[in-house]
Amino acid sequence: MDPRTDNMAFILENEQFFKTSYQEPHDGLASVPIRVRPSWQDVKVDKLKTDYSAPATHVNKTQDLQRSSATENGLNDRQCSEEWVLHHGIDTWHLSIQDLLKLGNIVMKPSKNASKQIELPAESVNEFEQKIQEAIDYFHQRIQWLMEGSRKMFGIIPGKNVGLLIDSSHLNCGPRRMDFLRGLLCLVDEQLCYKEKVFLMSFGTDVSFPWGYPKDINMQVLHEARQWIQEMQPRGGCNLLLALRKALQIQDLDSLVIIVSNSPDQTSDVLSDYLLQCTLGKNLKIHIVAFDSFGQTDLQLLADAVGSRFHCFSSWKEDEIYASTDIKLVFREVQKAIDILNKIKELRQGKLDDTCISIIQKISSEVAKIPTSAFLPKPPNHTAPLDIDIPNFSPRTSTEWLKKNGLRAKKMTLYQILAPNAYSTLEEFVPILQKTVSSTLLERAMMQFEWHDGTVKNIHVDPPVLYEYQKQLAKLARTYQKRIDWLTKGSRRLWGTICEKRVVLLVDLSLENAMHIIHIQHSLRLLLEEQMANKDLFNIIAFGSDIHFWKEGMVPTTSENLQSAWKWVLTLECEGSRNTLGAIKRAVECNFIDKENQESQGMYLFTSGIPDQDANAVHTYLSEAASGCDLQLHACLLTISEDNDRSDTACVLQDLAHVTNGRFHWFDDQDVIESDDITCLVSEMEKAVNYSKKCAYLVESLKSRTGNKDEIQPLADVPVVSYQKEKQKPKKLPLPKPTALTLARMVCNMSLI
Repeated sequence: MDPRTDNMAFILENEQFFKTSYQEPHDGLASVPIRVRPSWQDVKVDKLKTDYSAPATHVNKTQDLQRSSATENGLNDRQCSEEWVLHHGIDTWHLSIQDLLKLGNIVMKPSKNASKQIELPAESVNEFEQKIQEAIDYFHQRIQWLMEGSRKMFGIIPGKNVGLLIDSSHLNCGPRRMDFLRGLLCLVDEQLCYKEKVFLMSFGTDVSFPWGYPKDINMQVLHEARQWIQEMQPRGGCNLLLALRKALQIQDLDSLVIIVSNSPDQTSDVLSDYLLQCTLGKNLKIHIVAFDSFGQTDLQLLADAVGSRFHCFSSWKEDEIYASTDIKLVFREVQKAIDILNKIKELRQGKLDDTCISIIQKISSEVAKIPTSAFLPKPPNHTAPLDIDIPNFSPRTSTEWLKKNGLRAKKMTLYQILAPNAYSTLEEFVPILQKTVSSTLLERAMMQFEWHDGTVKNIHVDPPVLYEYQKQLAKLARTYQKRIDWLTKGSRRLWGTICEKRVVLLVDLSLENAMHIIHIQHSLRLLLEEQMANKDLFNIIAFGSDIHFWKEGMVPTTSENLQSAWKWVLTLECEGSRNTLGAIKRAVECNFIDKENQESQGMYLFTSGIPDQDANAVHTYLSEAASGCDLQLHACLLTISEDNDRSDTACVLQDLAHVTNGRFHWFDDQDVIESDDITCLVSEMEKAVNYSKKCAYLVESLKSRTGNKDEIQPLADVPVVSYQKEKQKPKKLPLPKPTALTLARMVCNMSLI
């Protein structure tokens, strides 16, 4: 998990859970992103300035007028965010707290120890606050514009004479390659067409370019660029260092854009040292783009080391885009504006630091009633109706899932595999010899191995069988990894899996969560859209000091009820303390009245801290409420603050969930921290790794016993077929004469076992 900067922290708390739709397979193992893209259309470039004085008579003309107006207002300037903020930031618009204080008058009271006071007209404060709110809306529009088209995929391309280095490694093969090429074509038509010169280069194991020097932009050059991009083929690895050596020799470039979709072959330290040395004294802007890259962390470290711009685009995790330079700088202005609104609240209370503030007129009741959530940034379409997805399967907890897909269920434990060739050590007392005789071990065919119950057994080691077993373990481990990936997508990352058919959601809306209300609402939106449509009954209870419920009791999960629940969620506000026990009592007593006769019932507690009540009191009530019925409480811990250690809170909520055999789920604004569903899958994978190591130990021990290292090769290097070819059929021995065995001969035979 990559840490966010301090200026990003507040915004990411409220805006990083943007929805991505997933198509879930029948077995619930994996989820494939569905990205709906418009059909490709070439954009015609016309640099001539058009006269828009005539009235608009067509839809396209109206859109052109709107776009032109937005450009004149500075919203859609093709400037980088560094330049854009200089012209449209809080300081440029004179909206700082110092600018507000300049509107007041300093007054000194005629007393001995009088303090300095500032009188501010209420109209001035209200007008200034309105300008701040308009600035926040303006910044949000800029962010939405940055998250459209090629700007979302590659950011704003700086400079006039641009060198474009494109990763053409083998990672871009398959369906991924078509999306990548479409994005590059969009980049040419939306941004490169406004540049003066362009130089293109693709790099894999080696490099390729259509021209050996930068060319002036015209329609012919743009056509050649499109044609070259469409014909670009995968070229092996990702040798970024070679591409930089070639590109930095090109003259007349004022910016270098590096688009990478793979982890570079070289380390970030090597690349940063080379870039710093080669760009020393040059006015060359570097813009690094991590396009669906698995090496995003390395690329961001490289960008930080050389002081370049950075952009991140991920089709499977959209919140990664907030690490991009263009969006981060605008978010910083939003943070400044929100801080100023908080300072204005201090003004209304009468003090700002050590200076007393006196507002002449009373603030109107209408302004005072505006909720805090009205000033918080919201995801796109936050208040729009739900886009409900009906799951085509019933999810299960990982514990239930492993009962069918675990190692023991698949008969894939090491002891189940070795059991047919495992023999216990024999030890008996022979009366005629007057001593105890033990069986001995044939070292070339068998070896001793500790069994799961602590006993020692003689094992016949069959390398081909163990080799095939290791392959099956690897295949099964990949299945577990797919399920873990599925559990960390969409609403499952926030709530875990909703497995019961009758569900009550308990949502913590204490005053501590006031700055995260949009985040909580969006989490509920994802859950209602993705996991609730196939349930039988549901209800929502919000709690602070008081308990608020959507319905008196549970109702069917129809589309109308889900939309109604979402409208109710949008009206919620945070207040008071955290009356968790009261919310649980309300859920049990009003929603699970006939719980003894019902199955598959669950309460999901979505909270950011421990209950106000004593933990033992909550445990006692839950134990009594869940006794004799199928009712579980599942705890979902939301952690956004990076400064506080929440391990104690996690322990309390984990114990609370385990009282009713429920599950515990803990996540932050970036990833899942702890989850019972994921923990049991990881434990199963660790068992598979342990069994594989024991297989390797058995084979190595057999090699050391035989004394001939050429006879048995390592498992990973020898296929199953080779073992089958080397095995020879044993020679048939003549049958013995039918003679009666004496007791001594029986003891002798037993000693040879």
